[in-house]
Amino acid sequence: MRYVVCDRVGLSRLPEGPIASYIVLFAHSLESQGYSVQSLRHQLRIVAGFSRWLAQTGVELHRVCSEHASQYLRYRARRVQACRGDSAALQHLLDFLRDSGVVPAQRPATRRSTAAELYAQAYRQYLREVRGLAESTIAYYSTFATDFLQDRFGDGRANLSRLRASDVIGIVQRKAQRLNFRRAKLLTTALRSFLRYARYRGDMVRDLADVVPVVANWSMPSIPRAIAPDQIRQLLSSIDRRTGMGLRDYAILLLLARLGLRSGEVVSLELADIDWSSARLTVRGKCGQRSELPLHADVGKAIAAYLRHGRPHSACRRVFLRSKAPITGFRGACGVCSVVRHALLRAGIDAPTTGAHQFRHGLAADMLRHGASLNEIGES
Repeated sequence: MRYVVCDRVGLSRLPEGPIASYIVLFAHSLESQGYSVQSLRHQLRIVAGFSRWLAQTGVELHRVCSEHASQYLRYRARRVQACRGDSAALQHLLDFLRDSGVVPAQRPATRRSTAAELYAQAYRQYLREVRGLAESTIAYYSTFATDFLQDRFGDGRANLSRLRASDVIGIVQRKAQRLNFRRAKLLTTALRSFLRYARYRGDMVRDLADVVPVVANWSMPSIPRAIAPDQIRQLLSSIDRRTGMGLRDYAILLLLARLGLRSGEVVSLELADIDWSSARLTVRGKCGQRSELPLHADVGKAIAAYLRHGRPHSACRRVFLRSKAPITGFRGACGVCSVVRHALLRAGIDAPTTGAHQFRHGLAADMLRHGASLNEIGES
């Protein structure tokens, strides 16, 4: 006898075990996130089997945790061939049960932090509370600081008074060889900041920030490399706007090319940020700053087309949503960079880079060609 879980999916038998009464609610939760019928069927089969296994092993519902999921997957793999998505299905279930308050949130495994990690934590707090830097900058700087400390001191005590100029120069030379120019320059900037912090704390007498080498820039032009106007036109014309994803990608690329938005600004854009009556766009920039920009007619038309004909139904207030389940906003700026990279690849365009920032550089270069000053560009 077939047991109907929701309108589109059923199970071959009545669910059993401690999770049985939550399977219908779980199915509705997956539906609301935009999962396909095929994915729903697979996830519900895994969950139903997990529930039966919990009953057989005597595990009570309030004790269910990630370890039980791992044990079940090992048990199942001995009987049937494992499929891609088995582990994700149980993770989705555990997240649902925890969000519903059915099972307690799992405590993260505790691990004693190394001296390098503790020092980097204090550095992060300094950057946040004293320097007031953006979280993205703090993350970059503290990661480089942790790597530097572990490279020099390992898991031992971080005794910065023992640092010498040769240590600093040697580490930069080794690491910079494996990085592109932008990341290498960021490394040296972060390292100077960290060494100044160490001296500020009194852990160093000598100011070693001055000995951090300058990254050679022989191959780079004085103005950042930018995507050319004809490449932008070719890229936009290559987008298939007959699909929802095409409408989304076209609107995103126009925002990058016409307004010079950063990828993070595109990601954080919300429906309430668009003032259609006055054709204005509110953008969340670095350090949480908000600014208003004119909404050009072609950009507004592209966003409206996506909202009307391409955007999936979702409670999420972000303008641009993922095309695959779970249907929600992009997790970070890398989502927009992925849109750019795949669009360039599909169009067969050999752009200067595969990132989103080249459009901002392209807009700046275009403004320079039309007589704008560097100060005017910096303020835009």
